[in-house]
Amino acid sequence: MILSIELDREEDGRWIAEAVELPGVMSYGATREEAISNTEKLAIEVIADRIKHGELPPSALSISFQVRREQLAGD
Repeated sequence: MILSIELDREEDGRWIAEAVELPGVMSYGATREEAISNTEKLAIEVIADRIKHGELPPSALSISFQVRREQLAGD
């Protein structure tokens, strides 16, 4: 499973990252890197919970993350 992460910057300067393929999996961070890391951790927790409850197969825990190329640089 490869999850795409979208980034956005709030007016107050905080970053928000969202795992597009997992609706509702988003997290804030003071930096872009912190927002990405927080979202990756949350996505893994959500996937593990779904496996635990039989909503996903155990093979779903093979995960890769990619930040959309256009969002790698710049603010």
